[in-house]
Amino acid sequence: MNGTAATDPSPSRVSQPIGNGVFVAVVGPSGAGKDTVIEHARGHLADSCIIEFARRVITRPCDGQSEQHDSMTEDEFETAEKQGAFALAWKAHGLRYGIPASADAAIRDGRVVIANASRNEIARMRRRYATLIVAEITAEPEVLAERLAARGRESRAEVLARLARSKPGDLGPSVFRIDNSGTPDAAGDAFLRLVLQAAEHASRPVARKKSK
Repeated sequence: MNGTAATDPSPSRVSQPIGNGVFVAVVGPSGAGKDTVIEHARGHLADSCIIEFARRVITRPCDGQSEQHDSMTEDEFETAEKQGAFALAWKAHGLRYGIPASADAAIRDGRVVIANASRNEIARMRRRYATLIVAEITAEPEVLAERLAARGRESRAEVLARLARSKPGDLGPSVFRIDNSGTPDAAGDAFLRLVLQAAEHASRPVARKKSK
């Protein structure tokens, strides 16, 4: 998801990077399947005492088809941001997105926080968190186009514009690219392995969900 960096509200500024835990930012173009790989990992790690999945706040209703999120109006979001309710906040595609401030507390407590984030926010995340891992979810252009068209939310011109904006660039160190052009389980398993590696660097031992 692409976005325009927002200015940190005063209540959520940090004087130095937040340490102990690991922030895992899941980025990539629309249609790449970020929510799919996150949900795959959640299914295996739901009982973990160290790994948390951040629930985003977005200024759109939850339609039951895309990610499960909390909804706010523009005015509500602006007020919440000024009050320091978000660890990170940005604008993209005419909407506003926020990661709750509870993510910062979890990182300080030595946990792993996984969040669907914006690639344009990576520089700010590097300043905010001492340990940042970026999982870039990708897919072949024709796969992206097919998935976006299937949503029925945009015209062909809008889909092409999204793809033009989603060309990958240099995202810096600790970036792991996962191709999700094939089966969702393959990409999901690759992401799950990355999360477990992140947990090894956190301050607490990971507790995995027992297989049935």
